[in-house]
Amino acid sequence: MTEHRNLMTEGNIRRKMLGFALPILAGYFFQQLYNTVDALIVGNYLDADALAAVTSTGSYIFLMIGFVSGFATGAGIIIARHIGGENPEETEKAVHTAVALGLFFSVAVTVLGVFISPFILRLMGTPESVFPRSCRYLQVYFAGGAALVMYNMFVSILQASGESRFPLLCLVASSLTNIALDILFISAFGMDVEGAALATVISEILSMVLVGGKLLRTKESIRLRPRKIRVDRSNLKYILRYGFPTAIQGCVIDLSNMLVQSYINSFGRDAMAGIGASQKAEGFMFLPVTAFSMALTTFVSQNMGAKRMDRVKEGTRFGLVCTAGLLLCFGAAAYFLAPTIVSFFNSDPEIIRYGAGRTTVCAFFYCLCGFSHTASAVARGLGKPMMPMLVMLICWCAVRVLVLFTIGQAVHDIRLIYWIYPFTWTLSTIVYFVYFRKQHIFSRDQKAS
Repeated sequence: MTEHRNLMTEGNIRRKMLGFALPILAGYFFQQLYNTVDALIVGNYLDADALAAVTSTGSYIFLMIGFVSGFATGAGIIIARHIGGENPEETEKAVHTAVALGLFFSVAVTVLGVFISPFILRLMGTPESVFPRSCRYLQVYFAGGAALVMYNMFVSILQASGESRFPLLCLVASSLTNIALDILFISAFGMDVEGAALATVISEILSMVLVGGKLLRTKESIRLRPRKIRVDRSNLKYILRYGFPTAIQGCVIDLSNMLVQSYINSFGRDAMAGIGASQKAEGFMFLPVTAFSMALTTFVSQNMGAKRMDRVKEGTRFGLVCTAGLLLCFGAAAYFLAPTIVSFFNSDPEIIRYGAGRTTVCAFFYCLCGFSHTASAVARGLGKPMMPMLVMLICWCAVRVLVLFTIGQAVHDIRLIYWIYPFTWTLSTIVYFVYFRKQHIFSRDQKAS
């Protein structure tokens, strides 16, 4: 067997977790950077309608890509289990099954994304002043959707082996490419919002090629051999078992966000642009959530494969505390700097009022959202993907929809949008805390190595 250099079933837990999570954190900083640069350049070089068109499409994009990412996560879990259990033959089968699944989803996302975008935008109540540009942005974006799908699948395979540094380098390269192309297409060539979408597509293709090339060259059991790309039924069953609930969970969250976006749209362009800018900036603060969630899923999965429950408990406690602590600090900074942060995107006072209003309400609750996301990652690593799916379905989707279709219909007030997220984050945190107490995750009955 070829050993995996980044195996997480041995060695100092904190060092292993941080060594894995920090490159992911840095990588997603650059990814969030180039997503935000789209909005910054559009908002400053074009106009408020263009900013609203770009920022208001996020929930739909996340719905499509998030569904596929759920299966990438499922593939990562089963590959990490095989690696932790030192089973190279099954690892190889799982890798090629995951790639075959990614190719299928690439076609599906591209076709659906291009052709149903106008329908979805109508369903979301997108204002006529924004609709044509939102539609063009989405159709160009999804024309290159295959690159993002395959990149996510390739990265899940790499991260399942404990490798997080190379994806960081790829994201740095693609982020810088995206920023340069944004400026070139919009500022120099005078393109509209489709220029921002095209810049994103080209940078995603670059990321996919770089990570795919790494898998083709590696000497470990995750090596990609194109001739072996086929579906292994046994591994497909486990990928679907772990991936489908995660995909549904992502869809549930994004569907609820689309409903929330529809409510925001009813307040007009300034609310769409201001709250969209707030959410773009918020993405940076949630980067520790993404990093520690991925680290925890891989860490827990490998150690479950190796039957090291002591390490699972210790790693879980460390990841949850780090995420919540960091977001508490970030939230405090966001509270005091909210108007300044939103003004980077657009200087219109009304846009700043909407964006800063949302940020100041949500800021001190970010730590609860982070706890819920990382707790979901741990549950998936434990082999309990249905639990986070049900929690998010009830606490985040059902409650938000219920509030919007009851109170929201009786009272047309933007403050309802400001408070609906903190309220549902608090509910899910309570449920997860009780669950982990019952699972004795917080107990110290065994000493970790």
